[in-house]
Amino acid sequence: MEKKDIKSLYFPELCEMLLEMGEKPFRAGQVFGWLHQKLVTDFSQMTDLSKELRRKLFDQCFLTVLKPVQVKVSRIDGTCKYLFKLADGNVIESVWMRYHHGSSICISSQVGCRMGCRFCASTLDGLERNLTAAEMLEQVYRIEQLTGERVSHIVIMGSGEPFDNYDQVVRFLRLISHERGLHISLRNITVSTCGIVPGIRRFAGEGLPVTLALSLHAPNDQVRKTLMPVAGSYPLKEVLAACREYFEATGRRVTYEYSLVKGVNDNPGEARALARLLKDMHGHVNLIPVNPVKERAFERSDKRAIKEFKEILEKEGIAVTVRREMGRDIQGACGQLRRSFLEGG
Repeated sequence: MEKKDIKSLYFPELCEMLLEMGEKPFRAGQVFGWLHQKLVTDFSQMTDLSKELRRKLFDQCFLTVLKPVQVKVSRIDGTCKYLFKLADGNVIESVWMRYHHGSSICISSQVGCRMGCRFCASTLDGLERNLTAAEMLEQVYRIEQLTGERVSHIVIMGSGEPFDNYDQVVRFLRLISHERGLHISLRNITVSTCGIVPGIRRFAGEGLPVTLALSLHAPNDQVRKTLMPVAGSYPLKEVLAACREYFEATGRRVTYEYSLVKGVNDNPGEARALARLLKDMHGHVNLIPVNPVKERAFERSDKRAIKEFKEILEKEGIAVTVRREMGRDIQGACGQLRRSFLEGG
């Protein structure tokens, strides 16, 4: 018999499983609380359950627990980057950041990525596999335990394309926000996509009021295709139409991520084109000085170019911020630490 991934089960699914074991319904609440509030790492820690029930759980289920194999702490801002080992030997990255509004975690949704974005280290070795909901939850749970601080915000912006692992990402969102679990507000969660149009449209109908972040990075298809291969499948016109649908369905404004690459997408003309593109889109632009990746020749825009780009957008009435850099001295960008580890660095 194949064991069940107990931490990925919805509460009704857990109830059904325990009833099939011959247990009373209230046991599901106890087990769910041990898994998603007390964050146990072993069935033996569920001390208010009978030894017989714990044995049944051990025999019929497996408990996903991530182990940190490397932790880097920024001397600049205290940001922590964790490299977690999965049960199959793969490794994934998560980043913990402290802000004035609380602590935030950036988690991965896949081992590697197949989207091929030119400025991202996550995609250099392609996609290994999708993460389960439990493996996404565990990034949050272990970091809460390791830091001793409650997580208030989550961004699914680490390695992987969330809508390339759609079902498990939605399962993660429903579990992390469940009232019997950590009960993290969905309004404090951001899901980032490179622009998978069917995924955006489907997600708009889930009834999950999370913030959608679109990796935009260019004001036209021509430049965007040089940075993001996915632009060849989903042109900007279709992507932005889907983002508008998302706003109309959820009332949540979309964040447009724009990585500034020197000499590629950072000139004043492109800033003005971006302003025209996003006019009346009810969104917010997040400018990101690109993190250099050694395998790519891209360089970050200089401070003057960033300032001018931002000022042009503001004059055109576009809400814009420049992302505060966190963990730059500890390979804070997506995929960098994992790749260094795999190379023996």
